[in-house]
Amino acid sequence: MPIYEYVCEKCANEFEALVRSETVPECPACHSTELKKVLSVFATATSAPELPPGPCGSCGHAGGPGGCAFG
Repeated sequence: MPIYEYVCEKCANEFEALVRSETVPECPACHSTELKKVLSVFATATSAPELPPGPCGSCGHAGGPGGCAFG
């Protein structure tokens, strides 16, 4: 049973609903079934990209400050 996010077309209420396959979701505020399914933040979230090393001296290079291999 997936959870979907909706916006009601009649009253603009935003809500989440646990929807079974035979269930028609309705707005909890006005009970309208005229709904627009929206993309969930959870569904579109991705992991953060790996960041490059910081400025010289902070990357932990064995040569120490000024000995950075990226310099």
